[in-house]
Amino acid sequence: MVRNNHERCVWLRRSASLIAISLGLTNCAPASEPTPTSALPEFVGDTMPTSLTGQAGSSERGHSIFQDRESGHCVLCHQIQGLSAEFQGDVGPDLTYVGERLSPEQIRLRIVDYASLLPGATMPSYFRTHDLHQVGREFENQTVLTANEVEDLVAFLSEQKETQ
Repeated sequence: MVRNNHERCVWLRRSASLIAISLGLTNCAPASEPTPTSALPEFVGDTMPTSLTGQAGSSERGHSIFQDRESGHCVLCHQIQGLSAEFQGDVGPDLTYVGERLSPEQIRLRIVDYASLLPGATMPSYFRTHDLHQVGREFENQTVLTANEVEDLVAFLSEQKETQ
């Protein structure tokens, strides 16, 4: 049994396939929101230029999603300096100044389907429903995050710059 966030991160490092199960199945998109289909916006290089919702997300909501250990799960593997969340992870890259390194379009693609850029990546694809393995029947054809949540995270992470 995982007792704290450090143990959780150690556990996550050991089994990339279990990340998809533990993160992807705990909080899937509600059935009321449409799930992605082949009509997802196109990937252009290492970007997804078009918003999933057609509008910008809320940085404030993205901040909450990033820190929420039951929703986005981001803070379990990533950290942002100055964030009030305790026990931030170190499995994934530090996202303190990610808005300086990546464009919003690059951030969006990495959240939606990072495995399309880096097959076998440890980070789960938060808005993909195809080519997933070991998904419980009750979670089939559902995404981990909603389109609105993805856009909220894009807004929040895009603001993570040294000069804010």
